[in-house]
Amino acid sequence: MEKNYSSSTADFILLGISSNPHLQKPLFAVFFIMYLITLVGNGLIILAIHSDSRLHTPMYFFLSNLSFMDICFTTVIVPKMLVNLLSETKSISYVGCLVQMYFFMAFANTDSYLLASMAVDRLVAICNPFHYDVVMSPQRCLLLLLGSCTISHLHSMLRVLLMSRLSFCASHVIKHFFCDTQPVLKLSCSDTSSSQIVVMTETLAVIATPFLCILFSYPRIIVTVLKIPSVAGKWKAFSTCGSHLTVVVFFYGSVIYVYFRPLSMYSVVKDRAATVMYTIVTPMLNPFIYSLRNKDMKRGLRKLRDRIHS
Repeated sequence: MEKNYSSSTADFILLGISSNPHLQKPLFAVFFIMYLITLVGNGLIILAIHSDSRLHTPMYFFLSNLSFMDICFTTVIVPKMLVNLLSETKSISYVGCLVQMYFFMAFANTDSYLLASMAVDRLVAICNPFHYDVVMSPQRCLLLLLGSCTISHLHSMLRVLLMSRLSFCASHVIKHFFCDTQPVLKLSCSDTSSSQIVVMTETLAVIATPFLCILFSYPRIIVTVLKIPSVAGKWKAFSTCGSHLTVVVFFYGSVIYVYFRPLSMYSVVKDRAATVMYTIVTPMLNPFIYSLRNKDMKRGLRKLRDRIHS
């Protein structure tokens, strides 16, 4: 008799990064250290920005919120993954799976919109500096943040409502380390063709919009920077954008690879590797990317260190 796992009493099994029992403890150690670095690094960025009045600018306002979102969306995934690495059951409830999916997508999409907001900030700062204070006023920055959060949560709500209508009859083993859309769709015994079309269309709209905003911003930024007569001026302008572009490439490169393909092309191993990149590696690297080549952030971090020592 066919069993339906779509009820709130059923559990899914998260296969995890690897099913090799000898790799569970080494993987736990690696990802635990990466998670700690993510928490500490992004936490320091937030504290440094809030403690230094010279960093109270639109760019660092968005950066501090990006760091906060990175902490949130890695926390949605990594602690459960770490527990499962040391557990024999590796289970997650049906409701828990949908909740994890909801908050992961909400925080990850907010990240995407914040990256677009930072691109707009750089566009205005470099191409229209005399109107920068008016265009990027604190009120407009706050509206951009609230709009990013609202759109992202509505997107997540629609996605989870679609997933909650599916039935899961045969296997309930998710071949992933968290409840992501594609591996969960693979388990459904319902007709997922309409869900796939809605998911692809809606994901394209939500993720492509900030990505296109970034793509349209940088050609104008590059053209304007090339017109700057001094080499020092060009270097300063490019250095403020280099960190942002690096994060954009890491984040969107792996996101596009994972989500913008038909379900028939889904590959467990390759998608898990790409997902680790944007869910764990990129949030861990962000504090280093934004601080190593940024004199203002270095000064803010030194000021924070001196304050802690005193």
